[in-house]
Amino acid sequence: MRDLETDTRLMNIEMALDNQQKSLDDLSEMVVRQGKLIDMLLKQNEALKNMLDQDVVKPLSEETAPPHY
Repeated sequence: MRDLETDTRLMNIEMALDNQQKSLDDLSEMVVRQGKLIDMLLKQNEALKNMLDQDVVKPLSEETAPPHY
């Protein structure tokens, strides 16, 4: 039969394991969210590069000054 000390130690180990699992789940969820964000940013970056290639957006150095200058 187990004594109180062993039961307490097992309970502490189970709680620590549960906390570790929660941390791991939280980190996994964060990695998934960051992966989706990176994918979105890569698509936006590609769209902006395409706009630059098609002269839809010009670099600031190529923009003409407004008439009041």
